Amino acid sequence: MKTMVQLAVVLAAGWGNLAVAAGPERVTTNQAANEQMLYFTSTSLLADDQHLVFIGDRTGQPNIFLRDLRTGAERQLSTNSEGYLKSYVYFDGRPYRGFGKASVSVDPARGIVYFLQGRQVCAVTTGGVLRVLAELPEGQMTAFTHVSADGARLCVPTTDAAAFDGPPAKTDARVQQQGLNSYLRVFDTATGQALVCERVPKGWITHVQFSPRDSRLILYNHEWPADCGIRRMWLFDGRQHLRLRTEGEGRSREDWTCHEMWERDGTAIIYHGGYKNGPSYVGRVKPDGSGRVEIPLPQAWERYGHFTVGRPGELVSDGYFEQPDDPRAGHGAWLCRVTADWAAGRLDWQPLCRNGSSWNSQDSHPHPIFNHAADAVYFTSDQDGKRAVWRIAVP
Repeated sequence: MKTMVQLAVVLAAGWGNLAVAAGPERVTTNQAANEQMLYFTSTSLLADDQHLVFIGDRTGQPNIFLRDLRTGAERQLSTNSEGYLKSYVYFDGRPYRGFGKASVSVDPARGIVYFLQGRQVCAVTTGGVLRVLAELPEGQMTAFTHVSADGARLCVPTTDAAAFDGPPAKTDARVQQQGLNSYLRVFDTATGQALVCERVPKGWITHVQFSPRDSRLILYNHEWPADCGIRRMWLFDGRQHLRLRTEGEGRSREDWTCHEMWERDGTAIIYHGGYKNGPSYVGRVKPDGSGRVEIPLPQAWERYGHFTVGRPGELVSDGYFEQPDDPRAGHGAWLCRVTADWAAGRLDWQPLCRNGSSWNSQDSHPHPIFNHAADAVYFTSDQDGKRAVWRIAVP
């Protein structure tokens, strides 16, 4: 690990000489509304990179909208009028009623958007045709959903509602002490049939992601666990559950690990976090738990952010990177393209622009994503006062 840390610091010394890309452009244009991208585990773009799915409150309530990036035409895809659903991240929402702000996921190839409205699992086409696929059982709270790459399956994670009866920071503790469960619920997107209902004892699951090349594999997490360094990341293959980060080789249960997501080709999983009493890091591991590489960042880089995948070996981040004149506190100020040489333990950072976001709520986190062509990055920012979706070209 010492060699890797030294290498990262050497790279840091030269980053100030990199040219910053041309400034970002605002994509959504309603100055009176808050408008934001979906959570980064789902793309917000259809496969043609010309249509953007976003959440906006212009109706006075959160709803889903579609924007044609060529013409500027917009269409409202949901008709929510009941506020927002209580779920992970949105702990102050309405129990079992309202729009699931954390629930939206997009099938980019087929132009179908999935979301929760109360306990109903819904699908809507880009033409506005709505179907109710299924209804979730009572006594279950939800989180981020995910649709498989072939469009055939939708995974909706739920957790016993008693886990939410108290301060959010104590949720995992309640799950452990009361022996509560989460469930990986997989639905057939054509029929709404429940294909899988896998109970996960003593786990609070909030992130689920199908493998891009094998929809039998579901990457999932335990949220905010006390032993985050070894209990955060899991893989379910339809039969067994594999822990993806265990103790040993400098790893500790007291490390911090988060924001796991698949490489676009499904060959590996990217994640990041921080070592106990040490630097932050970016990691990569294969689905069978082998081939782990973790690259430490400079010790001073502690700005919270995310890493989202582009082409293999390419990431975009809204955190950690610092310029010498940046304030010494706060969340990530920059969007950066990060090129990873996993074999050499090297990260090269290319600053694209300042994200300008206040980070004052989950909704204002930039959550940057590459478009499908990987020649532009889209992100959320409230730099103009209201949240909006922005785009920056990748040189």
